[in-house]
Amino acid sequence: MASMGALAFDEFGRPFIIIKDQDRQKRLTGNAAIKSHILAARTVASTLRTSLGPKGLDKLMVSADGDITITNDGATILKMMDVDHQIAKLLVQLSQSQDDEIGDGTTGVVVLAGALLEKAEHLLDKGVHPIRIADGFEMAARCAIQSLERNAETFPLDVNNLEPLIQTAMTTLGSKIVNKCHRHMAEIAVNAVLAVADMETRDVNFELIKVETKVGGQLEDTMLVKGVIVDKDFSHPQMPKVLKNVKIAILTCPFEPPKPKTKHKLDVTSVEDYKNLRKYEHEKFEEMVQQVKDSGAGLAICQWGFDDEANHMLLQRELPAVRWVGGPEIELIAIATGGRIVPRFEELTPDKLGYAGVVKELCFGTTKDRMLVIEECTNSKAVTIFIRGGNRMIVDEAKRSIHDALCVIRNLVRDNRIVYGGGAPEISCAIAVAKEADSIKTLEQYPFRAFADALESIPLALAENSGLNPIHTLTEIKARQVAENNAALGIDCLCKGTADMKEQHVIETLHSKKQQILLATQVVKMILKIDDVRSPDDGY
Repeated sequence: MASMGALAFDEFGRPFIIIKDQDRQKRLTGNAAIKSHILAARTVASTLRTSLGPKGLDKLMVSADGDITITNDGATILKMMDVDHQIAKLLVQLSQSQDDEIGDGTTGVVVLAGALLEKAEHLLDKGVHPIRIADGFEMAARCAIQSLERNAETFPLDVNNLEPLIQTAMTTLGSKIVNKCHRHMAEIAVNAVLAVADMETRDVNFELIKVETKVGGQLEDTMLVKGVIVDKDFSHPQMPKVLKNVKIAILTCPFEPPKPKTKHKLDVTSVEDYKNLRKYEHEKFEEMVQQVKDSGAGLAICQWGFDDEANHMLLQRELPAVRWVGGPEIELIAIATGGRIVPRFEELTPDKLGYAGVVKELCFGTTKDRMLVIEECTNSKAVTIFIRGGNRMIVDEAKRSIHDALCVIRNLVRDNRIVYGGGAPEISCAIAVAKEADSIKTLEQYPFRAFADALESIPLALAENSGLNPIHTLTEIKARQVAENNAALGIDCLCKGTADMKEQHVIETLHSKKQQILLATQVVKMILKIDDVRSPDDGY
């Protein structure tokens, strides 16, 4: 109690609390607090609204260090925005949780949450209690999800027919900077996921997919390597640049003479001592190299470095080597080649060696940057996506785009039910929720109708960003959905002449859409339940 303030009594003996530093604190209660939160959250949502859809615009963000990021990925924009308001931070976390769980739909979920809060504000002005609004929204969300599941279709997941998967990946990449080599990127994403997917357990291990980037070249030069790319080169420039059918020793022990673990001191008092020390080092190097050679290895990949003497000896003994290979790469090479990571030279045996069909050095441009490619491995499940691009910003955005596409394909492998995009599922859910509202006799019918209106904010934003008349386009599509009973009708953002998203192959996963609606509703419910805020007067 002492930390909060002091307990006092009035002349009638009634207790009250004198709160500490009250003159330096600001307090918002009731509807004023809720409206303050709604305003903060709507401001964040309106920032992302123009980035929604295939014609969505990019945002340029400059960090405190002067680093520039250009993206239209909702999660990245919000992560890099300097948001101080605590409620606005909830929307940043909302976008991040959608990115962590699904990988796609990070912009849409924030736009939907902003629209729900806007409608909630109108209901508050009418005198509806915030708890009734929150409960109504939750009931409406359940109704919307039932509508989604009714309209969902099962997706043909056939390893021999990749076209449907490629079309889905193209939908994800449609709003990204990589859409000029749209299909090429989609094929890479699909092939990468299917290479590592376990079709029996319906799971995808993302650790087996490595994304490597190199500035230079064009986006079209991006390729999928069935193996591992390491941003290293052979330790000596005279070592061979291509090795075929090679056995690989994967070492986490350095090529250097053993040293005591504790503090040590060595006194060299004469020339003979120095020569003996040098001879000992030389013999140790010889022994180490011989142990690697005796195991049958044709390439040594070492996590640590080695000095020029060891490097020269490796060249003399015709044992190509790579040094300073990081931990994650070492693990990936071990998985790909079927080798074991060896911590001591004494433990190196032929059965612990990995195998690769080709190990070659790639050379880039006039800068002579080099990278190693390890291909045709024993375990073909480890793959690397190698992204090229004109500058660092394009390469980084391409990497984020590929990540989204990989996540969508993984979600389809896990749950192969889909809905059609282009705002079609939101419009069909809005129609279903509005229809359900007519059968509700309690006060919750108002939040139900507000929820239906909020769902329409997604197709409205899509139409607006595509240069169409938002209200006119939405009204027309909504009327057609009701008349034709076709839940695949959406906004023709690309002006292809048909509103049927099935014909345009605009496909989204059911899991992603359900998650968007559930997460947005949960966050809105949380915000509506906060009615008292105490903060320092200079903040908030």
